[in-house]
Amino acid sequence: MIYKLVVFLHVISVLGFLLAHGVSASISYALKRERDMMKIRALLDLSAASYPIMLWTLLATVVFGLIAAFLVNTWWRFGWIWVSIALLVIIVVLMAVFGAGVFGEVRKVAGLPYMVKGKPYPAETAKSDEEVHAVLAKINPTILLIIGYGGYAIIAWLMTAKPF
Repeated sequence: MIYKLVVFLHVISVLGFLLAHGVSASISYALKRERDMMKIRALLDLSAASYPIMLWTLLATVVFGLIAAFLVNTWWRFGWIWVSIALLVIIVVLMAVFGAGVFGEVRKVAGLPYMVKGKPYPAETAKSDEEVHAVLAKINPTILLIIGYGGYAIIAWLMTAKPF
């Protein structure tokens, strides 16, 4: 019974993470075409507002996933669980490099508080619209979608098929 509850909480956590992260994913596409600086700042603030929920649900996903794995102690001898864990770490690192790093740079030039490698910094004077648009051009929402959705799809397959 407890195993089913933990798996349920794991799945609900994943859904919560994907829902919260969907805000930033949608915003990354909207930022590519937006030219109004007030709207750009509002979109960046909306994305940042979803960040705490995204992090808490990611943490819950990992915690409940590990609890489930320890409840079924035999999983640790199979490769699929190790590949799933490694893939999640790779996804987080790639998203930090290609997503959070660029979004932090955009927030900085837009005159908003920003983060660099997880360290918060106060807002600085906004740069020119042209400079902001140049940094926005660095955002590649499609690569982020492929990394995030593709990676999660592979993890979901590994968890359901348990191929090795």
